[in-house]
Amino acid sequence: MTMNSMNETPMASRMAIGLFGKRNAGKSSLINALTDQSVAVISDVAGTTTDPVYKTMELLPIGPVVFIDTAGLDDSGELGLLRIEKTYEVLRKCHFAIVVADIETGITTFEEDFINELIQRKIPSVFVLNKADKGEPTPAEIEAIKKSVKIPLTFTSVYNGTGIKAVKQMIIDHANYEDVEPALVGDLIDSGDMVVLVTPIDKSAPKGRLILPQQQTIRDIIEKDAVAMITKEHELKHTLAALVKPPALVITDSQAFLKVSADTPTDIPLTSFSILFARQKTDLAEMVKGIKRIEQLVAGDKVLIVEGCTHHRQADDIGKVKIPRWIRQITGCDIEFHWASGAHYPKDIGEYAVIVHCGGCMLNRREMQYRVHTARQKGVYITNYGMLIAYVQGILTRALEPFPAARLALEENQLNCY
Repeated sequence: MTMNSMNETPMASRMAIGLFGKRNAGKSSLINALTDQSVAVISDVAGTTTDPVYKTMELLPIGPVVFIDTAGLDDSGELGLLRIEKTYEVLRKCHFAIVVADIETGITTFEEDFINELIQRKIPSVFVLNKADKGEPTPAEIEAIKKSVKIPLTFTSVYNGTGIKAVKQMIIDHANYEDVEPALVGDLIDSGDMVVLVTPIDKSAPKGRLILPQQQTIRDIIEKDAVAMITKEHELKHTLAALVKPPALVITDSQAFLKVSADTPTDIPLTSFSILFARQKTDLAEMVKGIKRIEQLVAGDKVLIVEGCTHHRQADDIGKVKIPRWIRQITGCDIEFHWASGAHYPKDIGEYAVIVHCGGCMLNRREMQYRVHTARQKGVYITNYGMLIAYVQGILTRALEPFPAARLALEENQLNCY
């Protein structure tokens, strides 16, 4: 584990601020000015930005943020439509939106419709008329624009540097940044508590560092003024025996669940990193419904397995190999499996009976909530890697012990359909 990776706020825990607008509105120039760095390529040619460009920085008093430059929403052609689709993927994860328009073009029905969509999605936003050096509207025109856009308005000129501080201040004034990401584990422990983290080191573990969920959990424990003790699964029994008093909680990598459960006394609460992340980013009770739905799968049903990141797959990969094998063992049926990874999330998920999602450590809370909400709307059940593994190994009840609402959902006899 590098010191750098522990000190840097993960992308998923930063407030995401997206810049949206037509091609050549000046979005890339504006993000360069806001971050005071040339992070986005700029040109007078419309459509220079093709893929989203991310830039992290500190914006006080908010703290860690990430600005995201996007392709023009008026892009054209088959490739342009793919760029627009990526732009809307960015919108799903945004906590704040900056709508940018060229002052000479002004606001059109295009911007008005997009702003209305932001309002419907309850995404705080501001409207920026860029290139103000070309001429600012009259006071009467400004009042008319304000009534039309329905969100705060300001003017900028990247050419002469005016209005950049005003945009930053408007973000600070209008963003809802108090609860970007809830605590992972801090609400389960008290100051001074000991938490034991079980972190297997195998061929899939990155050399020289801990994986992101482990890093973030350690950070959350330390911020609670508690103590994190790290051990591998084969040393857990010795570690627990050496402690003067039992730990407040044991957290394990899901794939070591069975051994860790066997070696952890039943009076010590136990859960997994994956379950903690599912709780942080969405609703564990919803994930329990997904587990129950797996029990009812029949031959020909389709299951979508989703990972929020992309990585080189090992021979016995959990998403590609293990989870399909476990589900077939549970159902005794020939189930059809599909896969998705990274930012891609299929639009037409209505064909699936169940979605099995990773913990989502690389996705922010807004994106995960969108995915769960979309599944619910389509009548598709969704669950989580960690919960499925605990279920397969017969220890899901124990793994949910620290979370009363999810435990209650598991104990319900009737499966309530959407």
